[in-house]
Amino acid sequence: MTTWSAFLDGVRIAHGPFPALAAALRAHPAWAPDPPWFVFEDETGRQVELDLHGAGPEGVGGGTAGAGGEGTQGEGAEARRPGRPKLGVTAREVTLLPRHWAWLERQPSGASAALRRLVEGAMRADAGPARARQLREAAGRFMSAIAGDLPGYEEASRALYAGNLVRLEAETAAWPPDVQAHVLRLASAAAEAVRDAPTARSSS
Repeated sequence: MTTWSAFLDGVRIAHGPFPALAAALRAHPAWAPDPPWFVFEDETGRQVELDLHGAGPEGVGGGTAGAGGEGTQGEGAEARRPGRPKLGVTAREVTLLPRHWAWLERQPSGASAALRRLVEGAMRADAGPARARQLREAAGRFMSAIAGDLPGYEEASRALYAGNLVRLEAETAAWPPDVQAHVLRLASAAAEAVRDAPTARSSS
């Protein structure tokens, strides 16, 4: 479930899915037509503008995006073709060197199945590092928007992308506690994703 966090003067005043966040902000003493708070999507760290009188955050993709898009239609069309496995597969051009094609043609399950296995294996192997990158980028966006003028920002940013949690905590010690806690929460989750990556690969 997508969640958002709202900050006012460095204090997190609301957190949660949009309905709960909107209710908390409307009830806050600082509520105004042009509110002074900062609202961030937790998963991406992007700052969003909230339309509290409408359906939700402006500029954030809704759950129906792509439901009738080209990719989905293409997959459905491919799945309905005779002889295609009902996996939602899509036929597209792949460019490989001759030795790659020669290796694929020797695979007992066929070239397509071999390619799918290779891609799935690469996706599993990259799951931890990719998640870590996503969380670090979310923390970096959040820091840039709300803490860019705070002391130690440059060094904190370097520590974040280096994965140095000890230095990151030290460089953000003078920041508002809620801002520091949010950054450290994302950075710690990124470090955990990296630690869990070998386990995920070995169990696959």
